[in-house]
Amino acid sequence: MDRVLRDKKAICVFILPALILFTVIAVLPIFFSGYYGMLEWDGIGQGTFVGFKNYINLFADNDVFIKAIKNSFILAGLSVFIQLPIALLFALILAYGAKGENFYRTVYFIPVIISTVVIGQLWMKIYNPSYGLLNTFLRSVGFESAARVWLGTAETSLMSAFVPIVWQYVGYHMLLMYAAAKSIPGEIYEAARIDGASHMKTSLSITIPLMQPIIKVCVTFAVIGSLKSFDLIYILTNGGPVHSSEVPGTLMFNTIFHKFMYGNGSAMAVFIIVECLVLTVIIQRLFKVEQITY
Repeated sequence: MDRVLRDKKAICVFILPALILFTVIAVLPIFFSGYYGMLEWDGIGQGTFVGFKNYINLFADNDVFIKAIKNSFILAGLSVFIQLPIALLFALILAYGAKGENFYRTVYFIPVIISTVVIGQLWMKIYNPSYGLLNTFLRSVGFESAARVWLGTAETSLMSAFVPIVWQYVGYHMLLMYAAAKSIPGEIYEAARIDGASHMKTSLSITIPLMQPIIKVCVTFAVIGSLKSFDLIYILTNGGPVHSSEVPGTLMFNTIFHKFMYGNGSAMAVFIIVECLVLTVIIQRLFKVEQITY
């Protein structure tokens, strides 16, 4: 085995199929999108080369795209400062041996494996202004004035779309953090308890600092997932009303497949890719954590 690992030719042979597959399904489409972004094209006839005009127009005279970017950053901020703390809290509670640990770990993760279409339809029923669970509950407890068309009101549509996102993915981040917390050697906690440290103290001084590498991963996933969010928002609001919940993904989809503006839509796709790459690098720089060995 060691001889194979030292053989560079063998390594290249084993890596080559995966590299070819990655190039075909990931790298080439990115370059094609970059090229299509330089065309004025309806997807059918011959495209007209316009250079960087589509990329410039994304920011020069496109208030809807700017609003979509802002909404995606709002979702990213909410994911980092609301979704991840909830996931961390659940992970710490379960990692400390809460009663029914295995049961709750499974229950929290169930929304992750449910189809996004199913989740969208479920929450559309919950938000329904006439018979939805949320408005029915508000009316039953005397807060009828608080009942509203949650997905159809500009002031509430984005937050209403964010709640299902939290519900769907909090279990995913919880499981990652839970695994990291359980991997910390018990001897460290025993020494802390001998010194009289409480659960809160050990969490703040031991568990969370040692979990920083996986927290960095969760932050990266949460931010990138928010920036390229599409499916759940498309099902719930399709970016409406009046673009109040629009994100770059939904705007790109509607631009390409409804307006048949393939050049503009491809430019948006390239922007999303570059935006995700840049923010990933920034997050990596912000989490300069030394590798901790036990």
